[in-house]
Amino acid sequence: MASPFRRKSKERKPAKEEEDTDLEEVVDAEEPIEENVAEILDSLDLEQALFESAKRVTHMCMDIRRGENVLIVCDPTTGQIGQALHQAATDRSDRVLLIVMPKGRHHGEEPPTPVANLMKQQQIVIAPTKYSLTHTRAIRSAVKEGARVATMPGMTDDMFISGGMTADFNQIKKSLSELSSSLRRRKLIHVKDKKGTDVEFEVSWKDWNLDDNGICNRPRMITNLPAGKAFVLPKEGTMNGTIVIDGTWESTLLDEPLELVVENGIVVDIKGDVTAAQIRQQFGEAASKLRSKDRSLVWTVAEFGFGMNPNAQITGHVLEDEKQLGTCYFSIGDNTSLGGNASVGIHIPGVITKPSVWLDDSKILDEGKLIV
Repeated sequence: MASPFRRKSKERKPAKEEEDTDLEEVVDAEEPIEENVAEILDSLDLEQALFESAKRVTHMCMDIRRGENVLIVCDPTTGQIGQALHQAATDRSDRVLLIVMPKGRHHGEEPPTPVANLMKQQQIVIAPTKYSLTHTRAIRSAVKEGARVATMPGMTDDMFISGGMTADFNQIKKSLSELSSSLRRRKLIHVKDKKGTDVEFEVSWKDWNLDDNGICNRPRMITNLPAGKAFVLPKEGTMNGTIVIDGTWESTLLDEPLELVVENGIVVDIKGDVTAAQIRQQFGEAASKLRSKDRSLVWTVAEFGFGMNPNAQITGHVLEDEKQLGTCYFSIGDNTSLGGNASVGIHIPGVITKPSVWLDDSKILDEGKLIV
């Protein structure tokens, strides 16, 4: 009986090898599941980070109070941010509405009429969207009715949880407040840089807006998030010279600078690579919707400002780019939200990375360094 047992033992060896092979196949089959688990964990981490940032917005920046009407407006590109804001806002109020509107085509485009009508019925409007709603009639009407508004054009998940959104907005508020004495009673602004910017224009020093500090807790206040800039309306008809945009234009990191020639407050020529042609087409389309006598107004230099947020970075997202400490920006298009007369339905900024800026004879920026 010994030999049959020995034969059985010999036959088992290959069976064990097959068993090991099977185990390896099982382990290999499990690896994608482990990767999926990692993805789920990453997703949960992102969800938690979005919620924590949303709490800063709803609890600190907007200071939502119990019973206030809150409208959160997002689009398909910002759905996760909208959901996080909705979740955080409901900690403070049980009157929170989240609405997803279609993605716009450019900054300054009006939202759909039902959305605009809803805005006018709120105490608080928070709008993370692909394109800016800041310079729209809908936002102006909501503010006029008493809403406080935070817009977040171009916001992405990464931006929402890092960079400029992590700044101490109370400190930024203090810095902007301290800046006011440097702006007082100065009306002539001169901007230069090493890449060819050389432009002068007038402002009314009383028109400087120093409220873009991230704290938006009173009726009729409006801010961008991330916040941190000082800005003003250039007096119409006073700007002459050359602006060289070398950082970003709208939401595009520039490979080649854009040169804008300005005469009497209007851009009369734009030079650069393919981006310049795209800009001409974009503004041409906006102009075609206006009466013929108003079409040149789409090229109005509508806004000037400089960044005050030390955590902001230039990443190709204009919402954050124009807030970076040491940069300045010019916006072209609609200036009615700042008190101007160019109602043209488009408003696009471009950032200069290392400008020098004078207010009358006082220098406040020296090649990208704030010196006040």
